[in-house]
Amino acid sequence: MKEHRIGIIMNGVTGRMGTNQHLMRSMVAIIKQGGIDLGNGELIMPDPVLVGRNAAKLAKLSELSGVSKYTTDLSSVMDDPHYVIYFDAQTTGRRATDVLAAIEKGKHIYCEKPVATDVNTAMELFYACKKAGVKHGVVQDKLWLPGLRKLKRLIDQGFFGKILSVKGDFGYWVFEGDTIPAQRPSWNYRKEDDGGIIVDMLCHWRYVLDNLFGNVEGVFCLGATHISERVDEQGKTYKCTADDAAYAVMTLAGGIVAQFNSSWVTRVRRDDLLMIQVDGTKGSAVAGLRDCWTQPYGNTPKPIWNPDIPNPIQFYEGWNKVPEQEHFDNAFKVQWELFLKHVVSNDPFPWDLKAGARGVQLAEKGLESWEKKTWIDLPDLEA
Repeated sequence: MKEHRIGIIMNGVTGRMGTNQHLMRSMVAIIKQGGIDLGNGELIMPDPVLVGRNAAKLAKLSELSGVSKYTTDLSSVMDDPHYVIYFDAQTTGRRATDVLAAIEKGKHIYCEKPVATDVNTAMELFYACKKAGVKHGVVQDKLWLPGLRKLKRLIDQGFFGKILSVKGDFGYWVFEGDTIPAQRPSWNYRKEDDGGIIVDMLCHWRYVLDNLFGNVEGVFCLGATHISERVDEQGKTYKCTADDAAYAVMTLAGGIVAQFNSSWVTRVRRDDLLMIQVDGTKGSAVAGLRDCWTQPYGNTPKPIWNPDIPNPIQFYEGWNKVPEQEHFDNAFKVQWELFLKHVVSNDPFPWDLKAGARGVQLAEKGLESWEKKTWIDLPDLEA
């Protein structure tokens, strides 16, 4: 079997997401399975090098993953022609500079979102890739979550009839760090460090809505900083300057209305950390990260408002769980495999840096809406 050994620069993988999802559950998993079989007597075998600023963390990560090559000298691997892909999972503020440097070296680009801190910079990265003729993609992992895959199948089968609305509820309580350690890094809550849930999550909701339901055309967003002080990783109290909750209403192509609540200061009383309900003329569905439930028109109960008596309808009982009809692999791994096939075999890969820029655009317009307390239209980004 012919092997395509692909050198990949993995910058910023010492962070939580970079380590768990991109390195261990994607790259290491692909290597352990024997690469990616192209089905024509050829396979792709990733050959990563780990890059970061802390040599001790890199050494520990190398031992954990079995990836032997690592360096704190990004320029040395940028100049090495063996490494044809540059992947970036750094904090958002560091991303654009290194991605542009990689483009200048002729590397194909794959990176986390948000791809940049503002839409103009995000589009600059897209144009730079086009000019250099390199392939490029952005992580849009939630599209491959089992719950959303099942939801997409229902859409494709026409289950909903005309889709009317989409409601998303995401979040959980992130501890402040004083008596119980916080489960998210402190920079998330500092605007000066590019933190904030609007910047973090509206990028996700943009690609979910665009790919499943229709292009986002306008937004009203209200943000809030509900917790004013938290404790950082060194045990020091700091002032929270970024939003920790966002309440957004969006209009989509075709007249669909979407509303998403995103919060790091809410306690969960629902089936999963993310729940998305889709209502249509012929039926409704509710999807979490892994599971999905449906209620067709013919199984819809007829409630009558009467607060003076207990409601006789057990509403959860009128929903059917979508069965497991296939194996769903890790969402990050699935998209990594698609991007590697795109680089080697030129397979289609529509989730490019322009798609990433659209996510940044929604976050940017969400912040503008919050500041101005008004509705904001989203213009089409130039090709």
